[in-house]
Parts: sequence; structure tokens; C-alpha cells
Amino acid sequence: MALIDRFLAAQVKRGQLSVTHANGRTVQMGSPDPDLPSVAIRFTDAATPGRIVRHPALGAAEAFMDGRLVIDRGDIRDLVNLLKGNTPWERGGGLKPSLPITLLDGVVHRLDRINMARRSKKNVAHHYDLSDRLYDLFLDADRQYSCAYFTDPANTLERAQEDKKAHIAAKLLLRPGMRVLDIGCGWGGMALYLHAKTGAEVLGVTLSEEQLKVARARAAAAGVADKVRFELIDYRAVTGSFDRIVSVGMFEHVGPAHYQAFFRQCHRLLSDDGVMLLHTIGRMGKPGTTDTFTTKYIFPGGYNPALSEIVRGYEGTKFFPTDIEVLRLHYALTIDHWYDRTVAARERIVALYDERFYQMWTFYLAGAAAAFRTGGMCNYQVQLSKQRLTVPLTRDYIGEAERRLRRG
Repeated sequence: MALIDRFLAAQVKRGQLSVTHANGRTVQMGSPDPDLPSVAIRFTDAATPGRIVRHPALGAAEAFMDGRLVIDRGDIRDLVNLLKGNTPWERGGGLKPSLPITLLDGVVHRLDRINMARRSKKNVAHHYDLSDRLYDLFLDADRQYSCAYFTDPANTLERAQEDKKAHIAAKLLLRPGMRVLDIGCGWGGMALYLHAKTGAEVLGVTLSEEQLKVARARAAAAGVADKVRFELIDYRAVTGSFDRIVSVGMFEHVGPAHYQAFFRQCHRLLSDDGVMLLHTIGRMGKPGTTDTFTTKYIFPGGYNPALSEIVRGYEGTKFFPTDIEVLRLHYALTIDHWYDRTVAARERIVALYDERFYQMWTFYLAGAAAAFRTGGMCNYQVQLSKQRLTVPLTRDYIGEAERRLRRG
């Protein structure tokens, strides 16, 4: 049996995987399971299996992108779910690179996530300055490119993203006339929502020139450009005082070396009775490193923190941690919608970029959804305040405020 066959057979016990080698030899592994798909893959050359064994995630990704790993039954989401479903995080599973590559990756990733200001802007541009048309094809109309909030798993993506904004706004305890800083404002949806629903004035900051253009155009079209402003500026350079600070999906780009600086800056910018809400992807386990596929093709410099790293970031600032919520499967449900919409838009995405980009994007989405469904990733919402009595003593206010926001 070839090394790749032993490697995969050790992983796949539930569900079925058929592997056809470049010489025509086919190997079957696993057994039928109603909860896992049956998948058939084919290698078009003899070198690809070795690359995958040495570096599973990156090797499989690049083989899939280049057409050297072909899926004859099922699709890339089925393949990822089959492999990840057999090796869930809570049972210590996962496809590990060889030891030399693991050691090298650890060094490279720790250097890569030192996000100084100039590198931060370049890293952001790598992902967020892609064509607007691409994001329009798979995101909701408000372009919320972060974890939605599913009060019901059957909800539409649009409903879940609206509920996410309401959930965050409720935790911010906003009142008309308050000044809000939105760090990493994206295309402006959260800032515009907060103003429309509460009357707060919002400054959104971003490092993406493309996102800035869209956000400013949206504020102008809504006639609120004097109340909802957007600037191309690094969070480290923001000045002034704000009653509330919100940051959604940006902390993943800060880098552990700068966590304390990030929270110190937020503490300086927040008024004495202020409240801050941080929404970020996180690890349910201990600190780690970002996989090489993600750093090479998707988010250079990106890193999803363990909760312990977030806590160490703010614990010296005299911030009060007033609420920490763990969203477990919400991002898996969100990305399922993104994947389905991406597949439905295949022809348009290939025309916009090429087939290799489409393959890369579906691999990214399939892997990301699995990381939240059976892997060790989640989302954290961390609420912080500068005074112990600013936030109510119980969490009842959150649900009450959400209901008001949905009616408004």
C-alpha cells in the first residue's frame, strides 16, 4: 500500500473514500456512514500524493487548485467534511504536516504575524481589495464579511446578519448622540446600522482603500455622511474620545505581538463610562499557528487568537471584562451560505478571475466551515468597560434591546 493510502486510511474510518492513483490503481477505505459523505478522488500525477503526505493542507489545496487532485464523486466540501468529520478537534484529530515542515511553519508564522503598520495595510489589501463583484456574489446585500448570528439555524443569511448587528448593538448600550469608533469598518454596514438604529455618530476606520470607497459612497447615498464618517487610518493613529468602540472581524489581523498595544489604545480612546465590544474568530484551545494555505493564499499575517491570548492582551489595562460570549457553530452556518452562493456563481467567478482562483476560493470556504463545525475554531464576543457599573448586572438587557432593534 502506498504511503498516501496508509495516511488516508488512518484518517478515514467513517464514511467512504475512493482513491485512484495516476497509474489507474484504485483503493477503497472507510465504511458507509449516514452522517458523512462518500467521496472519490483521483490523482493525475505520481508526485502529488507525496506532497500531500508531507504537507496535508497546503499540498491538497495546491493540487486541487492545479487540477492534480480531481474529485470525481462529491465536491471539495464533501472531501473536507469527510476528513475533518473523522478527526474532530475534541478527540485530538487533525492532519499534521511532517515534523520538519511543522517546525519551519511555526517560525515563519510567528514572524509573519508581526503586523507593523505598513505590513498591515499590505496584508489587508491582499484580501479585502479583491473585486467588489466577487463579494457581491456570495455575501449578503449589506456585505457583512464576518460571522452571522443564527437565532434559528434555518434562518436566511440576510436574517442572520441583521440579527448579528442587533446582537452587537444591544451589547453596546447605545444612546442618540454617542460617539462610536468602528475599528475595521469593512464596507460600512455596521456603522450605518448603528447610526440608523440608535442615532449614534460613528467613525469607521479601515486599511482597505476599496472598502473605504464603498463605505463613503453608502453614507453619502443615505444622506448621513456628516454623522457616519469613514477614514483610511490605522487604529494606532486614531485620536479623540469615544463613548463606544466596536471591532468586528479585524482583531484577527492585529497579531499577538500587538494585542497589548491594541487594548491600550482602545482604553485611551474610550471615555470613562465607555463600553467596548470585540468580535473575533478565536481558538477554543491553546495558542497555535495559522495554517500555511491560509497565510499564503487568503490572509497573510492573519492569526486567530486563543481566549487566553485575548485576556492577556487586556488584563493590564484596567478594563473590566463584563461579558464574554462564545459563538460555536454560527460561523459554520454562515460559511455554508457563502459556499453555496459561490458554487452557484461559478461561471461568473471564473470569468472574473480564472478556474484556479475559483478552486482556491471553494477550498478556503470548505475548510473554514469545517474548522468551525468539527475543528477548534469559534467566535468570541468580548465586552469590556472602564467602570464596573456601566453595564447592567445581568444579561437580560441584551435580549430586550435586540427585540427593540428588530422592531425599529
